[in-house]
Amino acid sequence: MNPKLLDLLVCPVCKGPLNWKKSDHELVCPACRIAYPIRDDIPVMLPEEARPLEADEIHGQV
Repeated sequence: MNPKLLDLLVCPVCKGPLNWKKSDHELVCPACRIAYPIRDDIPVMLPEEARPLEADEIHGQV
């Protein structure tokens, strides 16, 4: 994930910052508690494609 791109991307739901979870190929929004997948190096920023985070994943991101 390009760091400059990450600085530009925000959560489409809350417009908050995203964290890159490299190990899972996801962009995580801690505020909404969802993770957006990255497929073929392209972030899929559609709310319907996001997955809800488990409680232990949320605490690990903050």
